[in-house]
Amino acid sequence: MNTITLEVHDDRYVVTLDRPARRNAIDAEMIGELHQACASIETTPRPVLLTGNGDHFAGGADIGELRDRGREQALAGINRNLFDRIAVLPSPTVAAVSGYALGGGAELSYACDIRIAAPTAVFGNPEPALGIMAAAGAGYRLPGLVGHSVAKQVLLAGRTLDAAAALAAGLVMEVVDDPVAAAHGVIDRIVRQSALALRLTKTLVDAPGAHAWADDIAQAVLFESEDKYERMTAFLERKR
Repeated sequence: MNTITLEVHDDRYVVTLDRPARRNAIDAEMIGELHQACASIETTPRPVLLTGNGDHFAGGADIGELRDRGREQALAGINRNLFDRIAVLPSPTVAAVSGYALGGGAELSYACDIRIAAPTAVFGNPEPALGIMAAAGAGYRLPGLVGHSVAKQVLLAGRTLDAAAALAAGLVMEVVDDPVAAAHGVIDRIVRQSALALRLTKTLVDAPGAHAWADDIAQAVLFESEDKYERMTAFLERKR
């Protein structure tokens, strides 16, 4: 791969955006390679750590490519389809964000389940200043992450959220000097839990509306799992 690196570990994947000279701008080649990474992750699900090489997570989509895109490319949802695919990966995803996460870079981070920021992190969606809108998920993800008021400040008024503001708004889990190390720590905790329980929980949390009956069905599946029996038995034995 030319624009990302994909590290496959026994218990996790590490995906690194790798165009540091362009602030990891998301171009068509990167979109294609991220789809390849998703295919691997979907085949053998494990938690995912997503980060950027260098000082920035992703400074946005490649403006040179965007300028030449027309109606048909917009209707194809090139970036949106990728970010939607990342959002529904079966295992938890953790974004480690340093520097700029702007435009498409911000929307990529919004598609992850958890975000951890460096003090240098800046989130924003400046698309209207370029004559377009944030149409790769910000409109329907950001309000759920930070509330409608803050989302409108970002999407309509051009507000950027630095690390402190992102933490106050609930967009990020924590602000640390080394977000990649902190993200690995989060994944260390994730992999000690039941993969099936996490997969069903993620699916239900992301499902729209109330779905108590679906929660019951998911819990019924988990109650019958060997993993549940073994984990609870081990808990009781430790307690004794």
